[in-house]
Amino acid sequence: MKTFRSSTLVAGALALAALAPVAAPAQDLHPSRRPSPLGIARINLDDAYVRVIYGRPYKRDRDNIFGTAESKALVPFGERWRTGANEASEITTTRDLVIAGQKLPAGTYSLFTTPGADKWKVHFNSTLGLSGTGYFHAEEQRFEPVELGPTDVVTVEVPVKALEEKDEVDQFTISFAKTDGGADMVLSWIRTEVRVPFQVAK
Repeated sequence: MKTFRSSTLVAGALALAALAPVAAPAQDLHPSRRPSPLGIARINLDDAYVRVIYGRPYKRDRDNIFGTAESKALVPFGERWRTGANEASEITTTRDLVIAGQKLPAGTYSLFTTPGADKWKVHFNSTLGLSGTGYFHAEEQRFEPVELGPTDVVTVEVPVKALEEKDEVDQFTISFAKTDGGADMVLSWIRTEVRVPFQVAK
């Protein structure tokens, strides 16, 4: 009996050892260990609940975040951005909203932005489960871009504010700030701030 039990224990240990190298890479993909970790912003407004899930990149030693393509900016003006890092950011609202004057039905949307020098476009898009602006096929190590224009449900344009040096934001942040009659969704990174005003639809 002892021999049988010992053999079983040894076989079990060998099986675990064989699995360990396979499990390690999967653990490294855990959101809590990403260089750009997941963030959640949420707000209760009247009887609506609004939540954004997004990746939060750091500045690190990069000095040219938003700028022209010619300047090799990380996020070039005029190009659609996932509004964070990793997967495309997603916003969920339990009630219809009016965003900068346009009605957005209740639901979940991908959240994209197109930065500009003076104004940003903010896109609420019905295509979900995206890796940035397309799909990444891991088994083939292939990225498939998606034409997102036709699936934009609402697109609004909002002004950009330059932050003072003392208010610089090292890690990309989405937050909510209540206003008279509604709230702003606030996008902040380095010296750039964009506010997207919204209220609950009547």
